[in-house]
Amino acid sequence: MVGMSRGGARLVRPWAGEGPVDQSAADLAEAWARTGIGHLTGRSDGPPLLPPGTAPIVADAMARRVAEAGALGGFAVSSDGAALLGQRSRHRELRRAGRVSAGGGSRLLPSRDGWIAVTAAREDDAWLLAAAVGAAIREPTVPWRELAAWAAQHEAEEIAEVFETFGIAGAPVRWMPWEDAPESSAIRGVPTEVHVRRARPVAGLRVVDFSAMWAGPLAACLLGRAGARVTTIEAIGRPDGSRRGDPRLHAELHQDHELRLVDPDAGADRAMLRDLVAAADIVIEASRPRALRAWGLDAEAHARRGGTWVSITAAGRGSERVGFGDDVAAAAGLLAVDASGAPVFAGDAIADPLTGVTAAALAASATDGGVVWDCSMTAVVQATLEHGAFRGTAGRPSPEVPR
Repeated sequence: MVGMSRGGARLVRPWAGEGPVDQSAADLAEAWARTGIGHLTGRSDGPPLLPPGTAPIVADAMARRVAEAGALGGFAVSSDGAALLGQRSRHRELRRAGRVSAGGGSRLLPSRDGWIAVTAAREDDAWLLAAAVGAAIREPTVPWRELAAWAAQHEAEEIAEVFETFGIAGAPVRWMPWEDAPESSAIRGVPTEVHVRRARPVAGLRVVDFSAMWAGPLAACLLGRAGARVTTIEAIGRPDGSRRGDPRLHAELHQDHELRLVDPDAGADRAMLRDLVAAADIVIEASRPRALRAWGLDAEAHARRGGTWVSITAAGRGSERVGFGDDVAAAAGLLAVDASGAPVFAGDAIADPLTGVTAAALAASATDGGVVWDCSMTAVVQATLEHGAFRGTAGRPSPEVPR
């Protein structure tokens, strides 16, 4: 956790666990069964495997905080956080596919010294990957074969640098969010900052949401259910990708929100955005800090005025890494291991809903002034895992999931 003195903008990284969470194997199996995605872990030709860690239990704890905040304002909000981990799967018929994610956009590939997780979900990703690995393509088709051959010839650290340079969503498995990240960042536990603080009422608070896809919109959605007034900002030239990929999920996440379509290059729209942020109690965004500064928006300045700023990134505000739910979860170590000892994806993009409900819980927690919550998706996932979870987890059939 990093902070400044009272009266200044405090940047908080709330991901050191408070301590181990004691759960029996049966409790964990039951919790994973409640997510509705337990069947999505493992190879397509093998049995479903039990994912590692306590993500459903942590999600429940985060959802309870939002429910407490809602109750303070007279709003009833579900405290079933585990079910949120399967939110997207309820809108799509997904199947487990081993080293291909259930959603189909991510893959696990062997590198020279380990494994990498990579996602190609955006329209430009095929071209970015082709440029990164030197593949010649004429159509926007992801060059998976060329990427696999390239990764096998390079080491993890070099791959991470290339991905960051090209803005590719991916990373080596077990990649840490900060160079000085302590081993305790991977303790199974509830983020301390949520556990030790009390809930605050959010009914009537003004939320401005700049994020897209899943994690940020879920946080805004949950705050809206707890009584907050949510305004969603969407750039005219860059619509939310979930409109195309998961339109029903998009509709569920944005129900009853005010939508503002803006042109960030237009002076009038930039002025409008600054006014919206100045009047907001809570701002949610999922951009690299320099991107919003180019719009004239400043997280620290908002916090100094007493506001709450929730910054959701793949690996923290100090990182330029790009990531989505499946590759972030895998890179953080939320993986099962098949009979051959190789990793397979766990669930469906768990880092997204787990971060979303955690971000909502942070925003719904009382503070003694303005705060910038540094919501690293990687660290959120790691807080649910035992240290070295990927190396130490044997893939075993889940007793709670039908084969």
